[in-house]
Amino acid sequence: MNSTEAPNGPLIVQSDRTVLLEVAHPDADDARHDLSVFAELERAPEHIHTYRITRLGLWNARAAGHTAEDMLATLTKYSRFAIPQSVSVDITETVGRYGRLVIERDEDGVLTLTATDAAVLSEISRARKVASLLFEKRGPNTFVMQPWARGQLKQELLKLGWPAEDLAGYTPGTPHDITLNNAGGWALRDYQNKAVASFFDNGSGVVVLPCGAGKTLVGAGAMAVGKTTTLILVTNTVSARQWRAELLKRTSLTEDEIGEYSGQVKEVKPVTIATYQILTAKRKGEYAHLALLDALDWGLVIYDEVHLLPAPVFKLTAELQARRRLGLTATLVREDGREGDVFSLIGPKRFDAPWKEIEAQGFISPASCFEVRVDLPEMERLEYAASADDERYRLAATAPAKLAVVRRLVDKHAGERILVIGQYLDQIEQLADALGAPSLTGATPIAERERLYEAFRTGETKVLVVSKVANFSIDLPEASVAIQVSGSFGSRQEEAQRLGRLLRPKESGLQANFYTLVARDTVDQDFAQNRQRFLAEQGYSYTILDAESLDAAAV
Repeated sequence: MNSTEAPNGPLIVQSDRTVLLEVAHPDADDARHDLSVFAELERAPEHIHTYRITRLGLWNARAAGHTAEDMLATLTKYSRFAIPQSVSVDITETVGRYGRLVIERDEDGVLTLTATDAAVLSEISRARKVASLLFEKRGPNTFVMQPWARGQLKQELLKLGWPAEDLAGYTPGTPHDITLNNAGGWALRDYQNKAVASFFDNGSGVVVLPCGAGKTLVGAGAMAVGKTTTLILVTNTVSARQWRAELLKRTSLTEDEIGEYSGQVKEVKPVTIATYQILTAKRKGEYAHLALLDALDWGLVIYDEVHLLPAPVFKLTAELQARRRLGLTATLVREDGREGDVFSLIGPKRFDAPWKEIEAQGFISPASCFEVRVDLPEMERLEYAASADDERYRLAATAPAKLAVVRRLVDKHAGERILVIGQYLDQIEQLADALGAPSLTGATPIAERERLYEAFRTGETKVLVVSKVANFSIDLPEASVAIQVSGSFGSRQEEAQRLGRLLRPKESGLQANFYTLVARDTVDQDFAQNRQRFLAEQGYSYTILDAESLDAAAV
């Protein structure tokens, strides 16, 4: 099918590389699914969503196996009008840049950078930051690289618009036998097997799966294929212990083979689970635990929640390019704009399963999203209007008027497992007091956090008030309601993580309901629109509810 045969398609492709999607069109979901492979959602109001085709998006798609012809076929299939010639040329030429530079290792173990043509090599070697990473020229199309420069060179080449394909291979590490334990009749799902296979076919890179879709099991599957010493980097100690428990349950690994390296424990074993915080901890201006990266001959390094990788870890990762690196995440979106460093240093996207596709297979729960708009009383409205710009978000996000709405939503879902999520500690305390519910923040000791999580899992505790510490890597499968009272400004990744807390399939069979409370006509509402962009790209839509008519609304 081409655009002349489908004049009423849901897409309009514009010459500035933006793509408009008509949300109400009957083919909109299919178009969104195919378009999200290589384009990023920028704006998602009610009727027309705006996507942008970026260089990094095209290169990630190419690394995942999609050709320029595939991408243009998607645009042609769904476009209402002919594709502008400039866009077709741009996509073809941009995608064509991937693989024009290749990093390899010769028979003597020397790293080389080879270009498909001398002109490209001449262009990049004239760049000052690249030239310092090259050692000597070998023939018309090849340079010998500095032996330590593999990661840094990939970063610099990406900035120049020439992504290098890294085919230099990886150290196997110290062999360590790891197998999957299929007791109980479980097995990796088809998409998890495909993710593991794609990762090993390509050496290193990122697997993108929805929260609740079993990213930890993809990690375990990769370990079972690699059969090597493995370093796993995670967001916090609670996550480290969940990884440990899952590996003990799902693999042949024993407690003696798995070490924890965190603020509390410093164990180095064939499989070691460390926190990002410990790697970035400094003593007298130096990274105090850098030796962990070379403590064993790691054959595999797994980065959990790779979109949260702290900036200092990028620098450390540049030194780990000879080791296989697996990034696991629900979204490649980074609020600091360093997606390019993930691409260069961890690796390109190797596998991506859209959320709605996994939901349709029954592996994550269906979810309904609601934006509840709350009016500020007159005095609070006047205080907001008179406040400085940097104070307005906190005033709107912590509006006392939200408290009554939270109470009504908790009553509406009485008996269900409910997470109430806030950004500000004083607001969290007020919510916990008003609801008679326990609260959990970054200041809560690890042992108490684990006790509260377990009480919530068993149903002893029905309502839990949490800060952003519960955004990541926390397994609360029976949570069916989340009420987001405030968040980190316009963070798209946080919105995805918070919805993700609800998506694990539930024994109760309850559908997930995600509410975000927004102060009407304030920056709180503006930030909410930005936060929702990623989920809109995944096919979720928000129903707008008025707080005053909440009881009458069918939710």
